[in-house]
Amino acid sequence: MKNLLILHGAIGSKSQFNSLASLLNNQFNIHLLNFSGHGGEAFKENFNIPQFADDVLAYLKQNKIESIDIFGYSMGGYVALYLAKHHPEKVGKIITLGTKLSWTPDIAAKETKMLDAEKMEDKIPTFAAILKDRHYPNDWKTVLEKTANMMITMGNKNVLKDEDFKLIQHTIKLLLADNDEMVTYEETNHVAQLLPHATFELLPNSKHPIEKVDIDALSEIIRAFYS
Repeated sequence: MKNLLILHGAIGSKSQFNSLASLLNNQFNIHLLNFSGHGGEAFKENFNIPQFADDVLAYLKQNKIESIDIFGYSMGGYVALYLAKHHPEKVGKIITLGTKLSWTPDIAAKETKMLDAEKMEDKIPTFAAILKDRHYPNDWKTVLEKTANMMITMGNKNVLKDEDFKLIQHTIKLLLADNDEMVTYEETNHVAQLLPHATFELLPNSKHPIEKVDIDALSEIIRAFYS
């Protein structure tokens, strides 16, 4: 069976993909990892896309995997594309889902407003409790703060630019939930046009949060793409 690495999104963890993994593990050797600082993993000196790419490289080395196909959700998809650009020999085919590809100072400012820990505790305490549990023993508020800082940095200097996408030669599918409230059709389609070997597809009956994605439909797309 083929190896398939599933990469989680910002403020997420690998545990969010247990259901998807269970739907796919009869066809793939599923690999899940937590990026540093997420899911209880220790923080590294850096908290950014290059560091998370290094986390993947370390995982592949530890598990003696030369190259691997990747499904990357949200930020995980961005990490997959970064790896394809900077370590092309380590990556096979890629699917991204709900990956924010357009970053400007204004976009970063908008996104970071949703990472206010005090507002979360006040307005959505159940989700705050989930984050606290998800990242224990790390302080979930530190995860939010570091994520916000990373987004601000990306808004000022995106680590993947249009000219980078043009150079990526991997076979890629960019997926976007048809009701995604965070990532736009325009930005996803724009990058799909830049990538030499990419297709763009809408995932029906789905929203941005992985918990609100049609997992059955997603699993069928994954099966077909990597077969």
